Amino acid sequence: MSQTEQMPIPGYIDPVPVPRDSVVDGVTPREDGRIDLIGLPRKRIAELFGHAGLDAKQAKLRAKQVYHWLYHRGVTDFAAMTDIAKTMRPWLAERFFIGRPQVVEAQHSTDGTRKWLLRTADSHDFEMVFIPDADRGTLCVSSQVGCTLNCRFCHTGTMRLVRNLTVGEIVGQVMLARDALGEWPKGRMDGLDETEDEGGYSADGRLLTNIVMMGMGEPLYNFDNVRDALRLVMDGDGLALSKRRITLSTSGVVPLMARCGEEIGVNLAVSLHAVTKDVRDEIVPINKKYGIEDLLEACAAYPGASNARRITFEYVMLKDKNDSDEDARELVRLLRKYDLPAKVNLIPFNPWPGAQYECSSPERIRRFSDIVFEAGISAPVRTPRGRDIDAACGQLKTASERKSRAELDRLYAEKEAALG
Repeated sequence: MSQTEQMPIPGYIDPVPVPRDSVVDGVTPREDGRIDLIGLPRKRIAELFGHAGLDAKQAKLRAKQVYHWLYHRGVTDFAAMTDIAKTMRPWLAERFFIGRPQVVEAQHSTDGTRKWLLRTADSHDFEMVFIPDADRGTLCVSSQVGCTLNCRFCHTGTMRLVRNLTVGEIVGQVMLARDALGEWPKGRMDGLDETEDEGGYSADGRLLTNIVMMGMGEPLYNFDNVRDALRLVMDGDGLALSKRRITLSTSGVVPLMARCGEEIGVNLAVSLHAVTKDVRDEIVPINKKYGIEDLLEACAAYPGASNARRITFEYVMLKDKNDSDEDARELVRLLRKYDLPAKVNLIPFNPWPGAQYECSSPERIRRFSDIVFEAGISAPVRTPRGRDIDAACGQLKTASERKSRAELDRLYAEKEAALG
């Protein structure tokens, strides 16, 4: 006798059998036939429950309950979902799965920064970083395995693009960080009932308060998955992080910047790094496709940009390359020309094996910052974090991708040819 016959499920009807290797409503089951629910919105979960045999009313109810436990409570076992009938929990566990990225290695820096080397189900490695500060805790999230761009100062840019991360793999990073930090709401468990934390769930008083899409990859080249993952992160019934606490960083994929503002609505950071065509063509080769003027025009038109929500311009400080007084004055001129509500983050170059650049001296960085500040534009110098575990800005790269200088030059040439 089957489990369904032994333990009646309210609202259950016999579903049409589905082969294990088939796609169900656009979702590919795991090898064991179960479907991973992480990365799926509530509506899709309800559709899958209906496909598995629940009637429409039961599918909608159970989807609401499961969604809450997945994204608000962070549970990884259906048995912990105490407001769902005991007969239903094993039924769910037989058909569905609650996943997380596999942790290959977890490192702690002497300054408190944490880095995780993660592995996808198809055995590709990527990284994420958590940076604690006195007033906030920021999770740096990856969007791709590798990178299609070729930024010469960035270690990740020396990797080949393997593939985009899925919605589940992106939002799974946030959930994994909350697991590691012990930051899921605890609530009170009374038999089959559970109650919310007093005062609800917010980032206040928690370690993980901010997210930056600044890890491995170019987020706008994985637009749909990044958008859908961040919508789950921002959902008040789920992870509930305000869009004002989320920043997406782009190297300048101009055609998708407006869509980012309209469809995601998070803060924007732009990897500028140079103020002349020749230098930016060299260190950020996407500039050959979308030049500085086009990029700044797209910034000026970014939905929601204002003095209260300034666009952040990231500027890595490279000795004798982009750090002169003239460069600082040209940066001011450009930002004023487009009347941009801007903040400039000056980033001391973080070295990595095979890099062809050196970091500007502290005196040179300070002088550059002073010129921009004197023009009325905020230009703080970012304090390098996690350098001892290669977790600082521009250093993310899995150990399996280390390359010689000759290999790097060859890869740069191939990527630049692909850019056209």
